[in-house]
Amino acid sequence: MTRMLLADRITMAYGKDRAVLRDITVAAQPGRILAVTGASGAGKTTLLWALAGLLSPVEGQVTLDGAPLRDRDQAVTQGIILIPQHNGLAPTLTAAENILVALVSAGVRAGDARRLTAEALERVGLANQAEQLVEELSGGQQQRTAIARGLALRGPVLLADEVTSELDAANRQTVLTLLRAEADRGAAVVFTTHDPQAAAACDDELHLIDGHATTPAPR
Repeated sequence: MTRMLLADRITMAYGKDRAVLRDITVAAQPGRILAVTGASGAGKTTLLWALAGLLSPVEGQVTLDGAPLRDRDQAVTQGIILIPQHNGLAPTLTAAENILVALVSAGVRAGDARRLTAEALERVGLANQAEQLVEELSGGQQQRTAIARGLALRGPVLLADEVTSELDAANRQTVLTLLRAEADRGAAVVFTTHDPQAAAACDDELHLIDGHATTPAPR
């Protein structure tokens, strides 16, 4: 199932006088990767959280296939997967358990969940770390575990926040290839990044400057 996720002229603010994003319109389209770029504090994560249903705009709206996106619970039900910047992993569970819990919570049968977990960890090069506690993994390995969890869920929309920030060049390229594979299967992928080379590997780019957007031509 493909999904069209649209932020339609949204303004995001923290408190009355602190607008973080102003009048932003952008679409996450099935089969394409959108890079959201900009300096730290430009609003990249805020935009991603709005698309994920974690934050509500003070103006405008986020829609999924034309229907308003109300909250994170609805987003999860509709298959909007978020890979957060700081991983969101349970440190006292193993890498495999973190993925298994997410899959079972999503309604995947236990046997299928174990298979999908093993496949996802293999794809990010962590098959040998499956039984290690997250707190025993390096920062880059934790990041790849979070990516594996997002891939295993196979949602129609994948939102990834700075997921290559702690990776070396080889693993960064692996992750970009995996994100491309998600788009190739029909998912809409949105990827925030500081890395110009990573952004260049995406189909479209939304560049944020002081809460405003510029949109380079599609590649």
